[in-house]
Amino acid sequence: MSSSDSKNGEWEFTGWHMLLSMLAFFGVIISVNVTMAVLAGHSWTGLVVKNSYVASQHFNEDLAEARRQAARGWTSKLVYGEQQFAFTLKDRDGQPVVLDDLKVSVGRPASEMQDRTVALRHVGDGGYRGDVALGPGIWMVRITGGVGEHAYRRDRRIEVRSPAVKAEAR
Repeated sequence: MSSSDSKNGEWEFTGWHMLLSMLAFFGVIISVNVTMAVLAGHSWTGLVVKNSYVASQHFNEDLAEARRQAARGWTSKLVYGEQQFAFTLKDRDGQPVVLDDLKVSVGRPASEMQDRTVALRHVGDGGYRGDVALGPGIWMVRITGGVGEHAYRRDRRIEVRSPAVKAEAR
């Protein structure tokens, strides 16, 4: 008669069975948690800004600049398609706005591994174009520049479904 058999020949759940069940249960939970923590640590640093205190000191200034930009009535259009960005900026009268020191940063929302800067060239009539190959998924685009003392900044998310489909943000 083995130790797992009862006296009447039926199987019996013993303390050893309970111990093995608990070890298996918690072992699965702990291994999944460790795996998820390691994957999260390798995919994103978690940093949005290098120093949150310093960034908080400029929040009101950034908010005031955003209000000034909105008051200027500038309208923009950003299109991505055929591995190319097309960007136009016009004032409230529909006249082209040419930005000084135009900078375009593109990256994934939760990862810094694919971040890059895209060079856009002015093509006239407030329009800019630049070549960049983006894979499918969600991308964050930040356009910065200025005209004289007027700063310009635009942050947009775009979704690239496939290289042949245009992603548009207004």
